[in-house]
Amino acid sequence: MIPKSGNRLSDKIMRPQDAMSLAGAPSQPQEYLRSLSRWHPLEIAFWLATLLPFFLFPTYLSLASQIAVAALFALSLDIILGYAGIVSLGHAAFFGIGAYAAGLFSKFVWGEPFSGLLIAAAMAALIGYLTSFIIARFRHLTLIMITLGLGLLLAEAANSAGWLTGGSDGLQGVKIWPVFGYFKFDLYGTTAYGYSLAVLFLVFLAVRRLIHSPFGLSLRGIRENWTRMPAVGADSRAHIRKAYTIAAAIAGIAGAVIAQTTQTVSLEALSFERSADVLVMLVLGGAGRLYGGLVGAIIFMVARDQFSGIAPQYWYFGIGILLILVVMLLPNGILGGLAKLTARWSRK
Repeated sequence: MIPKSGNRLSDKIMRPQDAMSLAGAPSQPQEYLRSLSRWHPLEIAFWLATLLPFFLFPTYLSLASQIAVAALFALSLDIILGYAGIVSLGHAAFFGIGAYAAGLFSKFVWGEPFSGLLIAAAMAALIGYLTSFIIARFRHLTLIMITLGLGLLLAEAANSAGWLTGGSDGLQGVKIWPVFGYFKFDLYGTTAYGYSLAVLFLVFLAVRRLIHSPFGLSLRGIRENWTRMPAVGADSRAHIRKAYTIAAAIAGIAGAVIAQTTQTVSLEALSFERSADVLVMLVLGGAGRLYGGLVGAIIFMVARDQFSGIAPQYWYFGIGILLILVVMLLPNGILGGLAKLTARWSRK
């Protein structure tokens, strides 16, 4: 029988539950999934702590809103990388599609922010679905090159279409209406952080439900051995296409939020650097762990802010040192290291 380990912190937050662990364990997957879906008190504490910037760091709310967007973007990549094992170096393509879709929609059609989120998610999901037929056919180095090429292709297309996107000058004139007709986006970042945090939490709830479902278990099985999953009734390519489309939609939402809160869109939204940054966030926090992208985004964005304050031209040097230390000392990310400590402590 599968042990009910859902009350342990390492199970709920830090340790990815392998679908392959079901092999050899009989017959109660429903109870297993229910144990995973239970909320741990530290999860509740984590989300309550996200409200602290309103009271403790009111001058850093703009940074906090960028952290929330980065966490949402990292969460989207974690679905395909951490759970399905699909390595992507062009995930910023969907972030940029969402940003430009929301920006253009608000500039020329309708400035209501939630409508912009839906448009951005739909556009990114459409492109993600179309490209998923290519992604599902390849693995490893070929897949890395394909995703990198798609990302660079879209970035160059946006740069060439300056009449629409603004080119290297960026998309200007984005006008976002107040949230619910009352909360205006301002320079202080109060509305921006509240809006970003609310979107992050709602999307996180959906992803949490997805990961703790039979579909989520199938993704873990594909990550471990995608050629054998059809033997247990899971079409690996179909599942990859679904996961890739969902991840693209969430990345598009993240891009829409950054466009709405800053009221501008630059080519950087589609850049390789953004794809690399979100990958670093997952490595820092721990890929394949539900909170890994969120924790990694917090660490990366705060470190970048501090390092750029010390040496504006060389802040990547500090990030590089941090990344090397984490990879050498905590190869499974910070949450992976904490999971090991928790496991050792529980055995004592």
